[in-house]
Amino acid sequence: MKPKDLSELTDQELLDEAKKVKSNSIVNALFIGFLIGIVIFSMIVNKWGFLIIILLYFIYKLIKKPNNNKELERLFKERDLK
Repeated sequence: MKPKDLSELTDQELLDEAKKVKSNSIVNALFIGFLIGIVIFSMIVNKWGFLIIILLYFIYKLIKKPNNNKELERLFKERDLK
């Protein structure tokens, strides 16, 4: 959802969007932890393998993924939600 669309949502829709963002961030954190575990295992077993480079790239892409959390928080403050 684009930040422009967030300002057009009702209060209830904003709260629903916040729940989605929270659950997505939990799933992303679990996935990143899983990838870091694979990297550590690969480092212990195979030293520096090609697998580590690929996994670090995916971890970087997940962390770098743009999100609309800041815009959502700004709208919460404007509308006095939560």
